[in-house]
Amino acid sequence: MALLVSAAALALLQPTPAPADMVDVAYNEMAAEQNAAAIERIEANDALDLDDPARLINLGIANAREGRVALARKLLNAAAHSETRFRLETASGEWVDSRWLARRALARLDEHAGIGPTRVAAR
Repeated sequence: MALLVSAAALALLQPTPAPADMVDVAYNEMAAEQNAAAIERIEANDALDLDDPARLINLGIANAREGRVALARKLLNAAAHSETRFRLETASGEWVDSRWLARRALARLDEHAGIGPTRVAAR
């Protein structure tokens, strides 16, 4: 069963940085629902800490879309309980806490509502 993870988050995390501080978490691939490419790009990005909430959220979403729900849940749980937290900007311009966004994505998994490109956060 392929889940689309929507409204909860594609995380391009942004704790109000200057453009030079932007970190690549596969925004374009996530927005285009190119999940395999997004996973590959995020995992290849050495600039991201393994516990970076944006990394965890986007990997969780992409894996959920690919039907790997258990892995998605593990990644999203890690983001939801991370000591590191950021304010995320969604595609609609709303700023939200990374833990809240991860919990929202987990709730979507539980509801089988899916996660898609409706809301995106940026770093």
